Amino acid sequence: MPVPAHDSQLDVAAELLTLLRDTTTEPRPDAQLEALTLAVAADLPVLLWGEPGIGKTAALTQLAAALDLPLTTVIASVHEPSDFSGLPVVGDDPAEQGVPMAPPDWAVRLVRAGRGLLFLDELSTAPPAVQAALLRLVLERRVGALRLPPGVRIVAAANPRSSAADGWELSPPLANRFVHLQWAHDQDVVVRGLGGTWPRATLPRLDPGRLSESVAVARRAVCGLLAARPALVHRLPTTETRRGGPWPSPRSWEMTLCLIAFATAADASRDALALLVRGTVGDGAGLELMAGLDRMDLPDPETLLADPLAVPLPERGDLRQAVLDGVVAAVRKRPDKVRWDAAWALLVRALETGAPDLVVVPATTLATLRQPDWEVPPTIEQLAGAVSLSQRADRAAARTTARTKVAAKAGR
Repeated sequence: MPVPAHDSQLDVAAELLTLLRDTTTEPRPDAQLEALTLAVAADLPVLLWGEPGIGKTAALTQLAAALDLPLTTVIASVHEPSDFSGLPVVGDDPAEQGVPMAPPDWAVRLVRAGRGLLFLDELSTAPPAVQAALLRLVLERRVGALRLPPGVRIVAAANPRSSAADGWELSPPLANRFVHLQWAHDQDVVVRGLGGTWPRATLPRLDPGRLSESVAVARRAVCGLLAARPALVHRLPTTETRRGGPWPSPRSWEMTLCLIAFATAADASRDALALLVRGTVGDGAGLELMAGLDRMDLPDPETLLADPLAVPLPERGDLRQAVLDGVVAAVRKRPDKVRWDAAWALLVRALETGAPDLVVVPATTLATLRQPDWEVPPTIEQLAGAVSLSQRADRAAARTTARTKVAAKAGR
């Protein structure tokens, strides 16, 4: 019998849809994707924030496929609290056996599989009662009487309240259990992806030889900051909106320590680590911690004084300035002619390889440390021009500012 025309057209339409869905992936640097895979590897719950249509769900679908994990999607806003805490099931003798809490079918499937990616979508449209029921799932990985196996990873997604349908702010207890990542689109990634090639999500490669070192680095960074800034141990934001995001607490600092260890062992990019740190303890504490990590990577001033040409200087201006100031401070603490000369040699090297203005303050300070019997090293002449030029520029800028103020007052 001939195939009905409408059936054949549906077959053609299905073939066209298959071709449209036929995409491939490629390795491509992507800080937010790298941050996501690091948090997933560390087995920490992740919450992706972004406007509707930004690609959060597509990113999770591709991540599950790349990691060969079955994806289970649960729309939090359309469920009741009992769907996460479990439904009571009365048995033959409740007084003797108790009343067990029956888990939902999706939790049973995850336990049977032993692994998977649990995607909690539309979290910001879940009412407070549902958010309260999610606390145990996110922190203890329990759904009713079931405990999710270690092979299950939890990722959630939410829209800002301003763009969410009947949106709610996240409760502080729930928000503090997540690593918050702001998900934004990259024009180049979108264009290339619509052309058929998306970035490839891969778990980070951890170096087995660096595991102990990574834990030591993470503990030194977090404990060093909190010892110097005890107010950062727990700081609950004052506004409802900020309480629904990342903020410092002992729980979030523990997650941060874990993330630093994983990033160090995987040699992750600084941008990815910064996204994770700021997404766990917030912008203020996160920026302070990242600055501390940067300083931990700086060369030891004594090593530089022993051989001014041996260790590379940082490329970033703020870090290079910190290194030069540290060297001058080391000479001030224990001054002698050899160390003084070595510091001048290092300043010349900094002048030759970086911005001249970075050596002005260290050179001026170092010159004041000279003892009467110390001969001026020949290398100082190479610095004299830069210091003089910078000082003249500063004086000219000061004169310009003064003239501007005078003119402003005269025009009143």
